[in-house]
Amino acid sequence: MLLLHALKNAAVPIITVIGIGIALLISGVVITETVFNIPGLGRLTVDAVLKRDYPVVQGLILVFAGAKVLVNLFIDISYAFLDPRIRY
Repeated sequence: MLLLHALKNAAVPIITVIGIGIALLISGVVITETVFNIPGLGRLTVDAVLKRDYPVVQGLILVFAGAKVLVNLFIDISYAFLDPRIRY
C-alpha cells in the first residue's frame, strides 16, 4: 500500500530525469557516431558540415529539434496522467 502511494508521488521526478537523459542521448549521437564510425544521422551531420552542405545541415537540425520537442511534449503530457494535481 505504501509502495503504491510512494511510487505515484515519485513518478514525476523520475519521468523528468528520464526525459533529460533522452535529450542528452539525442544531442550526443553526433559525437558517438563520429567516434565509433557508425553510419547514422550524427555521422551524416558531421559529413554535411565538413562538406558545407547547408540544406542537409538545416534538415538534420530540424529533425533533431523536432525529436527533442516531441520527447518534451510526451514528458509534459505524462505529468498530467501521473499527477492529478497537474492540469493543463
